Parts: sequence; structure tokens; C-alpha cells
Amino acid sequence: MSGLYMMVTITSRKHMPAFKKIYRENQVEVGTVSLGMGTASSSILDYMGLEDDEKSICFHFVTAATWKKVKKSLQNQLRIDVPGTGIVFVIPMSSIGGKRELGFLVQGQEFVREEESTLKETRHELIVAIANYGYNTQVMKAAEEGGATGGTVLHGKGVGMKRAEQFLGVSLVSEKELVLIVARSEQKNAIMQAIMEKAGITSKAGTIVFSLPVTDTAGLRILEDTEENQ
Repeated sequence: MSGLYMMVTITSRKHMPAFKKIYRENQVEVGTVSLGMGTASSSILDYMGLEDDEKSICFHFVTAATWKKVKKSLQNQLRIDVPGTGIVFVIPMSSIGGKRELGFLVQGQEFVREEESTLKETRHELIVAIANYGYNTQVMKAAEEGGATGGTVLHGKGVGMKRAEQFLGVSLVSEKELVLIVARSEQKNAIMQAIMEKAGITSKAGTIVFSLPVTDTAGLRILEDTEENQ
């Protein structure tokens, strides 16, 4: 999955429309937005010129070439390097469940699919399943049948869903749930395959699933020891 990234945007809700405008200008429309609150102390906020307000967290998918253009636009148009605007960062992706889903996520961007990529000595991966609202139980049940031991659910809203229906030929709702699962690297494919088969894009759950490399972990020692002793 060389050259494909998940782009994460964290900014105040009032600034998000300006970010989305730049993304659309660079053919980046499909994504998921969730809501959050800042946690920095008042002294840090004052120093950085930030306000203690509600945040928007957006997840989009970009190629390396698209990211270069987006970054330049953010610097020139929004002056993002000046404290107080927000932050945007990218995380390399290792795999996406399904060719059609990949095409949907990067539509409008030039991308040639290569072999799945993994970082050296990476023992775990973060599996992210984006499903229609109300279907997290179905997704987790499928994931558990594939070998997952648990997950975390976040609520969000889809961006570019009308384009999704046109591209995929299926009906999707705007309200979304993100299911986050940390799994051993060797279990990733089985878990993703189970989700695709039993809660995939053509089902009522309408799930798109992909994975991100995890370079280190804490808190999984007991789970790992249990798996090794089985």
C-alpha cells in the first residue's frame, strides 16, 4: 500500500469548513468527521494562541502526491504553520479491504496499487472499520470470529456520502461508527476478511475496513502471553 496515507485533521469546528474547501479543491472529499474537546491547559492554549473550544477530527485518505499539494495549500491559504489554526498529519496505510473500496477512498486521485507494506519489526496493526450507525455489534461479532479479542467504538459522520453512493452503487447513511481494533500482524488478514464477508460494503452495515501499522504498544502483555501459551 506504498504511497497511501490516512490524513488526520484536528481543528476547531469553526475552522473546519475552510479545511474542507481546500480538500475539495485537491480532489479529497471522502472521509469521516468526529467531534472532540481539547485537553491542553489554559497556559498552553494562551501560548499557542488557541481557544478552548470543541474540536473536529477529520479522517481522509490521500496519496503521497495529493498530500504534497494539500500541505502546500494549507500553508499558503490557511497559514496553518501559525499557531491557532489546527494541525494535520498523515499516517502510512498498510492495507485496505477490497479493490472497489480502495477506488472509492482515493477517487479523483492518481494512485497505482502496489503490494501491501509493513514496517520492519511491526508486531501489531490498528484495524479501522467504518460502518453505518448502529452496526458496530455486527462488525465486532465478525471481527471476533476472525480472531479479534475486542475493540473500541467512536461515533462520527461521513463526508462525501453522495459520491459514495454513485461510485459504489450502494446506499450509505451519513451517521457512522468507527470500530478500532488492535491485533497481531499475523491475525490482521483473517479479521479484515471476516468483516468484509459478514459486514462489508454490500451489507446493511456498509463497512469499509483498512489497517494502519503500529510501531509499539503498552498494555497488551497479558494478551500476548495468553496467545503464546495456547
